[in-house]
Amino acid sequence: MARKKQSRGECKFCSREMTKGGLTRHFSKCAKYLEAIEEADKKRGKKQKIYHVQIQDAWQKDFWLHLEMEDSADLEDLDAYLRSIWLECCGHLSQFSTGGWGDEIPMNTPIKNLFQKGLKLTHIYDFGSSSETLVKVIGEREGKPLTKYPIFLMARNKLPEVACIECKQKASWLCMECMYEYEEPGFLCDKHAENHPHENYGEPVPLMNSPRVGICGYDGPAEPPY
Repeated sequence: MARKKQSRGECKFCSREMTKGGLTRHFSKCAKYLEAIEEADKKRGKKQKIYHVQIQDAWQKDFWLHLEMEDSADLEDLDAYLRSIWLECCGHLSQFSTGGWGDEIPMNTPIKNLFQKGLKLTHIYDFGSSSETLVKVIGEREGKPLTKYPIFLMARNKLPEVACIECKQKASWLCMECMYEYEEPGFLCDKHAENHPHENYGEPVPLMNSPRVGICGYDGPAEPPY
């Protein structure tokens, strides 16, 4: 059986396109990234620890992020970021924990008291129709942050391409009724979304670069907050 192609994303510094794992290795030798660090370190202010954090949806592994977080941030900053770029739909509760659903960690925990290379956390948003996100600290550096914000987006997956269930062309819509009532993928191209007969869950919803599409009331915008 042929292996499924891994999703790819683009380095924010040099625009090279790679898999999640390829980017993990790439940043240590990316000339543009190293130049950006050098320029940031010339600015005023104290140096601090900056953590390289890999984010991945627990079930849909095509969705992932590479982030940098400064050690003055706390878990609430990361929660707000994940809500904005991937998750927020109806103001549900969320938590960080070690070991899946147990051992909850307070949101106001400073990451400097928690993060170290190899640390793994689970983020859960919505305890009904839950979205689970895996958080892993894969590296750290000493220096000044690349942005005035607590988090910097280094790379994210491109929207995975899926085929229309009617014609096998590139899909850009999702029928919720197909997915929940008929256990079909429900992906539709523009043409077949227009006159699709199912309406018990409303009209087809647009596909977005988020693992929460099709869950609860999620409707994007699936964009970083800054």
